[in-house]
Amino acid sequence: MASTEKPVLNNYKGRMDKAVAALKDEFGSLRTGRASASLLDQVMVEAYGATTPLNQVGSVSVPEPRSLSVSVWDRGLVVSVEKAIRNAGLGLNPVVEGQNLRIPIPPLTEERRKDLVKIARQYAEHQKVAVRNVRRDGNDDLKKAEKDSVITQDEQKRMEGEIQKFTDEAIKRIDETLKTKEQEIMQV
Repeated sequence: MASTEKPVLNNYKGRMDKAVAALKDEFGSLRTGRASASLLDQVMVEAYGATTPLNQVGSVSVPEPRSLSVSVWDRGLVVSVEKAIRNAGLGLNPVVEGQNLRIPIPPLTEERRKDLVKIARQYAEHQKVAVRNVRRDGNDDLKKAEKDSVITQDEQKRMEGEIQKFTDEAIKRIDETLKTKEQEIMQV
């Protein structure tokens, strides 16, 4: 039988921090009224017989606040990149100019803004669930450690309080990030 080790609280905090970081990455791919190079991070291109991230076949830049530019490194992939951007569900229509694609960012309608806010709230809720799962794992580990006499009951209660504090902080950061993103989306 494997012996139970004393749980390390910073491991749980680190996992909660990763959930907050993942939320920020997801928000980067949500379209707002402004152009952002991270908007195309999720776009996958059929290249060389495999599905490849866009940033591995070309470079994305933001020449103006309302447009993106993609410089494709291989001339043969221009059509594949254009097709991938059109089919990514972002509502973008690239214009091909040789080996470059110019992508105008159309202004968002009020209805589309509300849909994006709903999506942002879903992303935030998924990450809150992830944080709560980390808390549950931590509490389970503490109960097991106390049961196996690795820590005392007092230590278990104190450590559960610490994990709850980490959880509250992570949830608060998620809520703040969501509020900022909602304001950014609804800004006309």
